[in-house]
Amino acid sequence: MITQEQKTAGPVQAQEIKHRSFDRPVQWGIFILTLILVIFPAWPIILQSVMDRPLYDPTRSLTFNNFARILTNSEFWGVLGGTLLYAVVSTVISVIVGASLAILLTRTDMPGRKWFANLIVIPFYVSPLILAFAWIIVFGPQGYFTNLIRNLGLPTWDLYSIAGISVVTATYYMPYAYLYCTSSLALADPQLESAARIAGSGPIKALWSVTVPLMRPALVFSTLLILVSTIELLSIPLVLGTPTNINFLATYVYTNGIVGVRTDYGGIAVIALLTVLLVTGLVALQNKMVAQERRFVTVGGKAARPRILKLGGLRWVFFVLVLLYVIAAIVLPLLGILAQAFTAILSPYINPLSVVTLDNFSLILDTPAYSQSIVNSVLIAVVGGAIGVLFMALCALTVYRSNLKLRKALGYLALYPRAFPGIIVGIGFLWAFLLIPGIGAIRNSIWVLALAYIMRHLPLGFTSISPSILSISNELDRAARVSGATWLGVARSIILPLLRPALLATYVLLLITFLKEYAVALFLFAPGSQVIGTTLIELWRQGNSGPISALATIQLIITFLIVILSRKVLGVKIYDK
Repeated sequence: MITQEQKTAGPVQAQEIKHRSFDRPVQWGIFILTLILVIFPAWPIILQSVMDRPLYDPTRSLTFNNFARILTNSEFWGVLGGTLLYAVVSTVISVIVGASLAILLTRTDMPGRKWFANLIVIPFYVSPLILAFAWIIVFGPQGYFTNLIRNLGLPTWDLYSIAGISVVTATYYMPYAYLYCTSSLALADPQLESAARIAGSGPIKALWSVTVPLMRPALVFSTLLILVSTIELLSIPLVLGTPTNINFLATYVYTNGIVGVRTDYGGIAVIALLTVLLVTGLVALQNKMVAQERRFVTVGGKAARPRILKLGGLRWVFFVLVLLYVIAAIVLPLLGILAQAFTAILSPYINPLSVVTLDNFSLILDTPAYSQSIVNSVLIAVVGGAIGVLFMALCALTVYRSNLKLRKALGYLALYPRAFPGIIVGIGFLWAFLLIPGIGAIRNSIWVLALAYIMRHLPLGFTSISPSILSISNELDRAARVSGATWLGVARSIILPLLRPALLATYVLLLITFLKEYAVALFLFAPGSQVIGTTLIELWRQGNSGPISALATIQLIITFLIVILSRKVLGVKIYDK
């Protein structure tokens, strides 16, 4: 019904009043909130980098000496060079192993492919912090398997070296390369391989000359993704590099910002800023190269099943090689951490059944600070993940399903936190809360941690939801809008219900990711707001391997319960094999 006010206003103004809604305020609200989340941890770091004293010091003044001091510091350049060497070695190993496994498990007749496909992605769910502890228990200088090898008179290895750190890091990131390459192989047109075979190429040559080049987009993307992630990684370099004083960028910031005798605020800010700029450049390069690789699209309209490459006698050779990799890199370390959790001491010289105990679990569950860290992690994951999914979905809807003028800028903002390592997000949030009057009192709450987690992993949720939004025809939007529905109404009644599978998958992904997160919390937690990751590092400083293993086991149980329940109850898979 048109009111008297609308009749008086005229037809055009009446139409505007009739269609007045909350669409634009919500869209602008999403944009402003995203902008605040991205800028909030960034501006204190930029400001501190040009200050001669800590930001909380009222006598601070402007200076550029921090940059000169860091850029002329030979120790910094040594750390940077070591970081790049470590990142390149880890990335090369990850991509080679991941791509090889993808080919073997999807394009050959190697036995046990389905079992291996489930086993090799286990590190995807495990915190890198736990993986580092697990490798120490089995392959460390006094590790179970190291002692067995030493007793046989065989040469052992040095886990506390750049090579050892790189191997463990590669084990953690290998599933990423495997999953990207597997997806690429699933989309590649198998008729191209058949054409090569018809032209006279043998199976191996066809695989090498046709299939591998078609994986190039996946190889490029996974290479740059793992390279960036390795530069940001803190836990594995911290746990394995500290005993031999090996420092990388992330550990250098950590040791100087938390455990150092005297905190060099200006130096930390400069290194953090340079790290962000380095990662930003790599992310931009990644986006540019992936865009160029779109010419390798081979998906046609006609379905065809790829021909399985018959390896002959080599099928058992590859089976043994893959089996040895899975056992050594994944199964043994995780079994080791489970065994350590249930024993007083784990040694090849002692029968483990004679030292079985639950004392490690009792210590964790009976110590209020330790048990509270478990509760906090679960709360942040469950509640923070739900809030994060809703926010990320609205953000993606604003970018791809609205006419907001700044929607493209919003898309860049949503992806930019990829350039912020977790530890730098924590530093930025800490300094921002200390600087802004009236909010410093809440900086140590678990909800601030949840907010920081959402900012850190906004690109993960945004990129997880976006493809599903793009797959929904915008004709549904137009039909609903013609019928008088608002943008919010279309989102609530049409798009979000269609996005339910993607939203559930993203929620499970955030649950697991938030449970694994630790770096963001290192500068933000306080008594009462510990999370599992910060407690693990605290126990590691104390040298308590038993309680470390018990708490790690609890986190693993929670994680795999989430994975199993999401598959069996919700029918959600967070990746496609």
